[in-house]
Amino acid sequence: MDTPPSKTSASRLTRRRLLLVGVGLGGVVAIGRWRYLTAPEHGNTKFSVQEVHSKQRAGEVVLIDIRTPQEWAATGIAKGAHPIDMRRDDFIAALQQIVGDARDAPIALICARGVRSARMTLRLAEAGFTNIIDVPEGMLGSKAGPGWIKSDLPLVR
Repeated sequence: MDTPPSKTSASRLTRRRLLLVGVGLGGVVAIGRWRYLTAPEHGNTKFSVQEVHSKQRAGEVVLIDIRTPQEWAATGIAKGAHPIDMRRDDFIAALQQIVGDARDAPIALICARGVRSARMTLRLAEAGFTNIIDVPEGMLGSKAGPGWIKSDLPLVR
C-alpha cells in the first residue's frame, strides 16, 4: 500500500510549482519588455553594421557610440561616430548638441554587442526621440552578426 506524501514534501512541491510559475511569468514579462524596447511603434529599427556605415557615409544617420572611454581606447571608434558614454548624466543634452532639437533625427546607437544599445532605445524613446536605430551587432559582434570590427569597417584610434 502506498503511503501518502508527508505534509513537508507536499509543501515543497507547491513551492517548486510556484517558483516555476514565477520564473515562467518573469520570462514572459522580460520578453514583453524586450518587444517594447524594439517595437516599431516607438520608431526603433535595427540595421546591420554595413547598413549603418552606408547610411552614415551618405549623411542619412548620426552614429552614436555609447560605450565607455576604456572601450573606445581598446578598440577604436567607428569612423564618423560620435562617442558619448551612455552613463553620462547629461547624455540627452550631449546628444542634442549633435542632432539639435530635431527629435525625429535618425540616430543609430552602437555599443559592444548590442545589449546596451537596445536598452538605450527605451531611454531615448522616453525622452521623445522617434527615429532610433539599434545596431545589434555592435562593435565586437553578436548573434546578429560579426560586428563593425570584424566586418573591417573603418575605425579611428
